Amino acid sequence: MIQAISAFAGTDTIAALSTSQGMGAIAVIRITGPNAINVTESIFKPLGKLSLSERPSHTAIFGSIHEENTIIDEVLVVLLKGPKSFTGEDTVEISCHGSVYIQSRILQLLIKHGARPARPGEFSMRAFRNGKMDLSQAEAIADLIASQSKAAHKLAMQQMRGGFSKQINQLREQLINFASLIELELDFSEEDVEFADRTAFRQLIKEIQHTVNSLVNSFASGNAIKNGIPVVIAGEPNAGKSTLLNRLLNEEKAIVSEIAGTTRDVIEDVCIIEGVMFRFIDTAGLRETVDTIETIGISKAYEKMGAASIIIYLFDSAVKNQEDVISEINIIAERFPSAQVIPAANKIDINRNQFNTIQGIIEISAKDNTGIDKLKERLLLESGVNSGDSEIIVTNIRHYEALIKVREALDSVIHAMNSSIPSDLIAIDIRRALHFLGEITGQITTDELLGNIFSKFCIGK
Repeated sequence: MIQAISAFAGTDTIAALSTSQGMGAIAVIRITGPNAINVTESIFKPLGKLSLSERPSHTAIFGSIHEENTIIDEVLVVLLKGPKSFTGEDTVEISCHGSVYIQSRILQLLIKHGARPARPGEFSMRAFRNGKMDLSQAEAIADLIASQSKAAHKLAMQQMRGGFSKQINQLREQLINFASLIELELDFSEEDVEFADRTAFRQLIKEIQHTVNSLVNSFASGNAIKNGIPVVIAGEPNAGKSTLLNRLLNEEKAIVSEIAGTTRDVIEDVCIIEGVMFRFIDTAGLRETVDTIETIGISKAYEKMGAASIIIYLFDSAVKNQEDVISEINIIAERFPSAQVIPAANKIDINRNQFNTIQGIIEISAKDNTGIDKLKERLLLESGVNSGDSEIIVTNIRHYEALIKVREALDSVIHAMNSSIPSDLIAIDIRRALHFLGEITGQITTDELLGNIFSKFCIGK
């Protein structure tokens, strides 16, 4: 494994608050490193005769934190001796009362007795360095902490438990086996022999390409699940878009008025439906106007529609006719082909026209909540998120970019083989594919890469 980790390669002992900043019932302070136990013993007096270092690993010990003869707090200390700890090093976790003063005093005492403040992500960095997890699993920790929905939590857990890493390592192992035969051919280039079966190799590359393409294509939905699936509510003024937004969010987020063109800016908020986070966006009504401010709002509406995964096309069922609605749906679908369009006929609580030939239409009354549950079911269906699906989904932009480069390298390998290009040039492209696969799991890293990844973690993790 090639690693350049000088920025994080210290063998000193570090300490940090692992729970949220501020006052709470309990706070947890974590210490890890070769002197973690000794540093803690300098300020901790356990209940009982045995010192902290004499206690067995994975035990909890009640005692008190002292500064000379002054008791700072009564605490519970958890002892985790390396390598059976999160970081792989001796680790101590102090659970103290959540006073900001107490947290600060304990950290000051730990630093006074030999620890230093941890950098962001340094605990996870040490876990990676000590082989407790690979790089993609370490990144999943940050995603798990940031997860805001059941679906995002599931993806982060799947990656943290090594599902994605296992698939990447399988691809890499398959390539290495054939790469070794290609490299062997180079040693016998003068004899003009082939150790690698080109037919079998071509089939292997195609299979790997198929897997890589599936992972690349999964990023759009994976990123949406992680950050919230963007759903734009679009339609003409007074179609009831703001009322629908309020109904979906179950709060008065947008101003509702009988005056056309009330919404002039983008209003956005999130809502979790059946464990999936949706980012709902209410936009200005779509119409021709000479009002400068409203024109800007309409321009923003089209901009948001271009970035949406789902567009709810909402119309007033009392004033629209079926032919116009079909025409407008087709225009939206043609202009925004990457989005799923859900036609929704609003205001069915009053007299309305018939729209029974429009495929997939949802009839609702945002005012009295009729049909909203059906709309939510449709949103879940169009989101493509299946809570029972075990497919590996890419959520990390770094992994996505690396997979794009893997795909490009494999395309070059296929082109080289079809063009009877010499083995030494094929070997270069195989090595390139292996390099980018290795970057995903951390088998190949740079100091800059690691610093960039772990600097985005919170301190204490």
